[in-house]
Amino acid sequence: MSDRQPPRRRVPGPARPARPAGRRQPGPGARPARRPTAPRPAAPRVIRLGSPRPRLRMVSLALTLVLVAFVVRLLQVQAVDASTYAAKAEQNRYVGQVLTAERGEIADRSGVALATSEDAYDITADPTMFTRDQLKVDDGPQQAAALLAPILGQDQDTLVKKLETNGRYIRLAVRRTPQVWKQIKDLKSALATKAETDPSTVNALAGVFSVPSSKRVYPNGELAAGILGWVNDAGKGGGGIEQQLNGVLAGKDGKIRYAQSGGRQVPTAGSTETPAVPGSDVELTIDRDIQWAAQNAITEQVAKSKADRGYVIVQDTRTGEILAMANSPGFDPNDLSQADSAALGNAALQDAYEPGSTAKIMSMAAVLQENVATPLTHVVVPNRLHRGDRLFKDDIDHPTWNLTLNGVLAKSSNIGTILATGQLGKTQKQANQVLYSYLRKFGLGSASGLGFPGETDGILAAPDKWSTSQQYTIPFGQGVSLNAMQAASVYSTIANGGVRTEPTLVRGTKGPDGRFTPAPKPKKTRVVSAKTAKTLARMLESVVDDVEGTGTKARIPGYRVAGKTGTANRVDPATGKYHGYTSSFAGFAPADKPRVTVYCAIQNATSGSYFGGQICGPIYKQVMEFALKTLQVPPTGAKAANLPVAFTP
Repeated sequence: MSDRQPPRRRVPGPARPARPAGRRQPGPGARPARRPTAPRPAAPRVIRLGSPRPRLRMVSLALTLVLVAFVVRLLQVQAVDASTYAAKAEQNRYVGQVLTAERGEIADRSGVALATSEDAYDITADPTMFTRDQLKVDDGPQQAAALLAPILGQDQDTLVKKLETNGRYIRLAVRRTPQVWKQIKDLKSALATKAETDPSTVNALAGVFSVPSSKRVYPNGELAAGILGWVNDAGKGGGGIEQQLNGVLAGKDGKIRYAQSGGRQVPTAGSTETPAVPGSDVELTIDRDIQWAAQNAITEQVAKSKADRGYVIVQDTRTGEILAMANSPGFDPNDLSQADSAALGNAALQDAYEPGSTAKIMSMAAVLQENVATPLTHVVVPNRLHRGDRLFKDDIDHPTWNLTLNGVLAKSSNIGTILATGQLGKTQKQANQVLYSYLRKFGLGSASGLGFPGETDGILAAPDKWSTSQQYTIPFGQGVSLNAMQAASVYSTIANGGVRTEPTLVRGTKGPDGRFTPAPKPKKTRVVSAKTAKTLARMLESVVDDVEGTGTKARIPGYRVAGKTGTANRVDPATGKYHGYTSSFAGFAPADKPRVTVYCAIQNATSGSYFGGQICGPIYKQVMEFALKTLQVPPTGAKAANLPVAFTP
């Protein structure tokens, strides 16, 4: 068997299709014709991505720089400038408010309130809450001011300026009544409710708030206003006891600091508070009822006489305590806007004027104490007296009077007083020096001891400065000036047995703990002997009791009364020249066992009489009677030993 394979048979393929007729057939050996083909579509352009690494590097670098910036800023805020930013955050988040201390009460000697405090509110605002971002308007301060102005009674433009200031806290008004704050609060609530339902409505008062405070109130209106004074808008005493004892009455304000949001305290954020310390209460020496009687009497007489002003002082002769100090015209410290500026203050302590004949008691005290005369010493009083380049006379023309020294005082003779005091020294210069020493002992030319704001010391020149005229006028009360308190103190000194006790207005203070601290005891100075004082009291009785005395209108049935009239030429404070008169009356009762001194003075009476005995004598009687009954001072029952007024040559 052969290994060779037989040849493979060729299998014929499928028959080719017949060529179309008319088409030329290629000859043998010719190249076959190219089959027509359709054009191929263009291949799509392929975008090849570049390497991503550069881009990643750039992004990484940018992120790194951002993170580095955050880290640096974070380190700055939390490490380098941490305290600075913390302080700014505290400033914006935390607000502080003053807690006003409750002012102490002022009461009379019986504990009746004369000045007290009531609840009030300080109206405050957060100026940042009136900005455009907060209220969504450009005129937030203007809208709020327009609403608040009529309620607070302030000028709208002034309120706008306050609301446009920088800061988080501003006071718009102080010590307003609860009714005022309620009116603002109700309006604020109404605007807030309307803003919730009407988006176009703006609550222009959203940044207005209140801080509890207190308002000074004087329950008795004008009563004792000259003594009490008032409290100004800053919460400090503006006059009188309110000013003099402001440190005692005011207490010490506290502080509170708390976190806030939207003008409201955040309860969970905590707060720091320093409580306010209330002021101490002050108890005065005055008696409200006697003060009322004195003020009523002087007010009526000033109006009747059409005078410029008048004052009445009532003093306890034993202790120096002032029981009343009344001025007319006065003022109501509850509403200073209606007060006359000329009536503010305490004229009884602030007016310096020439006392006139009420000062003769000091001249008589010097004469008696120096033993140059007695009440029975004969004094021949001519109708006119030449001294230096002046001619002196009495209030009335008269023939030559044959008077005792007691009669000189009873008839209030200027000439007789000049003659009597001329005996105080071998020369007029020596006599002046002796008289001056007594005037100083009685308190003239120096403060009364009250320490009252605006009190005058009066005017008393040294004797070597006395003019030729003053050498003879000062003995009868012209050419020397004092205030009403000094004048009253002179008579209280005689009533107190010749011992001058500095007047007092304050009995003591009561602290927040309720403990009462008495005022320091007043200074006492002996001026004349008890014998001289008793003699002077008997001489002063003649002024009131004698039918020819000048003070008969001051008589009080059942009581022995010692007193002296005064009618002095008055220096007009506006011009510095003499114009009109100062009318006065001073005295004490009971004359033989003194308890109360009353002094009255009226300036420039222009209707009716201007003589002190005629217009001040009745006031003395009215006030003294009331004071004696109020203090339950009984009559002594002893009869007066009338001293002779004249002698028969």
